[in-house]
Amino acid sequence: MKEFVISEVRAETAVLVGLVTKTQDERKTNEYLDELAFLAETAGAEVVKRFTQKLDQAHSVTYVGKGKLEEIREYIRNEEEAEREVGMVIFDDELSAKQIRNIEAELKIKILDRTSLILDIFAMRAQTANAKTQVELAQYKYMLPRLQRCGPTWNARVVARCGGGKGSVGLRGPGETQLEMDRRIILNRMSLLKERLAEIDKQKSTQRKNRGRLIRVALVGYTNVGKSTLMTLLSKSEVFAENKLFATLDTTVRKVIIENLPFLLSDTVGFIRKLPTDLVDSFKSTLDEVREADLLLHIVDISHPDFEEQIEVVNKTLADIGAAGKPMILVFNKIDAYTYIEKAADDLTPRTKENLTLEELMKTWMAKMEDNCLFISAREKINMEELKSVVYQRVKELHVQKYPYNDFFIRPTKKKFNFSYEL
Repeated sequence: MKEFVISEVRAETAVLVGLVTKTQDERKTNEYLDELAFLAETAGAEVVKRFTQKLDQAHSVTYVGKGKLEEIREYIRNEEEAEREVGMVIFDDELSAKQIRNIEAELKIKILDRTSLILDIFAMRAQTANAKTQVELAQYKYMLPRLQRCGPTWNARVVARCGGGKGSVGLRGPGETQLEMDRRIILNRMSLLKERLAEIDKQKSTQRKNRGRLIRVALVGYTNVGKSTLMTLLSKSEVFAENKLFATLDTTVRKVIIENLPFLLSDTVGFIRKLPTDLVDSFKSTLDEVREADLLLHIVDISHPDFEEQIEVVNKTLADIGAAGKPMILVFNKIDAYTYIEKAADDLTPRTKENLTLEELMKTWMAKMEDNCLFISAREKINMEELKSVVYQRVKELHVQKYPYNDFFIRPTKKKFNFSYEL
């Protein structure tokens, strides 16, 4: 009798490429590549090698220099000879159609950039029709200017499809026709998707109007800072949370009651550095929850070594979507995971953020933000009562300002053994 052995499916391997420039030093480049590696892992790839190069700016033709591209190609060839095939090369910035075409022709391998990788993760994470429509529109926007991209296989059929160019005499017509057909198909599909999103916007707007006179609180922050975990604790309902980037794409809204005060709490998609503009535009209906919120809880991962830059990224994104200037509470999460490097007594170098204890860091930020700053651990449920108390006070103040003639207090009514609440 034959025995069937189920072989383990190996993850597709990837090589990362980044640049050290005048505006981005080596430390920051390595940090960006750490994040890119996390993105690749979230997408299901295994990173096996990193390449960096110092340039004033990205090369307009091949992103990196000719010598570095040759070094990458040599590494890929050696891995193939050792029967460890590299599946793709991922670049840390968005590539133009010309750059993708030239790099692909040189390396003869699948080429991705940060934008296409994020889009792939969004496509994988999208669950509802709303999210799927938004992601598909963003993908088409990304694809449209890159239609002339040719694969690494150079033959008459590919040349005909791409149209024009050296060595394509007699093939220009069919290629141009196919290219125009592709462009027309994509434009028509984009038009249809925009109509669908417009209908979704109307539905979402109607839903928000039907929620009654309740203050809206939105959780915002960098991706993977613990927003969904906090949402689960405050709303006492199960919300999907995972230690991967972009675990949440669809907006989740829950009614929360603290003491005798109800309000609506929404969990939205996390932000990230170099977030594609097309994604921001496509996720308009999702981000409307942030725009129309009365209060923002900006969640920050205090254990991240560069959380201050993440705060800046979120603030810039909020400004870009027209949500800047709203009342905000800065909530530093994951205090249980915070670590610092203790300085020796004879170390005379200036103290940095890495040398501060949690208590010292808390005092620094509380001096900056006064009462708009909290430190918690959603996973370990540390300081959650303090958070609830502050949110209660802020929601109460906002309710009085917004609905001065409406009694925001709730009168509990007891019927048998069930409790119901009525305004």
